[in-house]
Amino acid sequence: MCSSRAPLIGAIDEGTSSARFLVFSGQTYSLIASHQIAITKECPREGWVEQDATVILEAVKECLDKGAQILNSKFIDVSQLAAIGISNQRETTILWDKYTGKPFHKAIVWLDMRTTSTLESLLDKIPNRNKDHFKSICGLPLSPYFSALKIRWLMDNVSEVREAIEKGSCLFGTMDTWLIWNLTGGTNGGIHVTDVTNASRTMLMNLKTLKWDQNLCKFFNIPEEILPEIKSSSEIYGNIRSGVMDGIPISGCLGDQHAALLGQKCLNIGQAKSTYGTGCFLLYNTGTKIVESRHGLITTVGYQLGREQPAYYALEGSIAVAGAAFAWLKDNIGLVEEVNEIESLAKSVDQSGDVYFVPAFSGLYAPYWKPDARGTICGITEETGRTHILRATLEALCFQTRDILEAMNKDCGIPLNKLQVDGGAIKNNLLMQLKADICGIPIVRPHMAETSALGAAMAAGAAKGIQVCNFNDIQPSASDTFTPKITDQERHSRYSKWKMAVERSFGWDLNQTIIKS
Repeated sequence: MCSSRAPLIGAIDEGTSSARFLVFSGQTYSLIASHQIAITKECPREGWVEQDATVILEAVKECLDKGAQILNSKFIDVSQLAAIGISNQRETTILWDKYTGKPFHKAIVWLDMRTTSTLESLLDKIPNRNKDHFKSICGLPLSPYFSALKIRWLMDNVSEVREAIEKGSCLFGTMDTWLIWNLTGGTNGGIHVTDVTNASRTMLMNLKTLKWDQNLCKFFNIPEEILPEIKSSSEIYGNIRSGVMDGIPISGCLGDQHAALLGQKCLNIGQAKSTYGTGCFLLYNTGTKIVESRHGLITTVGYQLGREQPAYYALEGSIAVAGAAFAWLKDNIGLVEEVNEIESLAKSVDQSGDVYFVPAFSGLYAPYWKPDARGTICGITEETGRTHILRATLEALCFQTRDILEAMNKDCGIPLNKLQVDGGAIKNNLLMQLKADICGIPIVRPHMAETSALGAAMAAGAAKGIQVCNFNDIQPSASDTFTPKITDQERHSRYSKWKMAVERSFGWDLNQTIIKS
């Protein structure tokens, strides 16, 4: 059982749109304090998405400082923090100089599409240009999404990177590695590590050995010397070496979607969760078995809670655009002044007027893997108004989730009987009801939506040398359940039209058509 004097556990949650620091009770894992800072994205060209890694680091440090101030205002001393975990946006790629600590280029964000030409040249090296050629090794198809292609692009296009590699001064990391290296000392002895979940998103890690794969590194021509050491998701990596948190160990690290799997307590085979942030990501726990998808999903490490513990794997369906579609409605075409207006306006009509919106702004991820797809709105008539488009946008998130569930059912043979959800978009009650209707299963929404941060805190608190509470003692948070309210016939009819709309989104990127020809 947990001690009545259990310490506190912190979590750094660095996502695409914000950096946060949260503090949880080590006994109940209830939220004690939090501070959040918005993070901006830059789009210097169409399809390019960048972030300033130095700005993100400073935002994280400020969140730590503000978190300490909040604790002090509650008469809680920072020394009660036993450990800190990290949950981070995945695949986002940074290369930096280990002697100066300066990045060679802006961080290339996970949804960036600039590596499309890199992908095409790599496919030329593979028999039949098969994107799934390496799936049996790393679980991933060749796609602009994953870090290896982003590293390759930086090596090919940034002269400072090539020079640094020749000098032996270049380091690679996803956001977790960048933060840990800097927080544990940076140029003065910073620890260069990642965990198995983040490493499994690079296309460079062997899923069976949990090590960097020499053949994959050779194929991408990426020197293994620049890669961080792979650790489990729950162990002491090092101590923070500056600021108000000086001396506190960092002992948990997971990609944000894997952290949410843990935070939702999807610890058994067949349990699944779906996170709705900038994108949407559905993970299905397959236990210690590696399941290779034949229906467009990817295989990833779910978590590994200690270096002596087995890795648990998951099937994942990745959707590039979820909350980003809401921002598009507001910022790009001005259908609403504030995102929180979408629900009430969409609710003012009973249905979408047979309008279907495929938000493939930068291609489609699972289960289609079509980088040449582009956003499409189908079924518009002279009766169509903005409320119909707003409702079609909500439905698009639900149809994309059903696409993933259909693929998972085919791969695993065991349909889900419920889906646990988290992320910012789950506040939208209409979205949750539409999801239940379109997917045909109950949707379970926790009252405490910060499950990625919670999972990182759980991993940190479970680390050997830290362990403050057994997972079995953590009570599931209160939740709401949305159940389907439409008939199977209506559900299938609407899904069939969605599939028609998806097909119409294929092949719109003329630049890729030219490259392929």
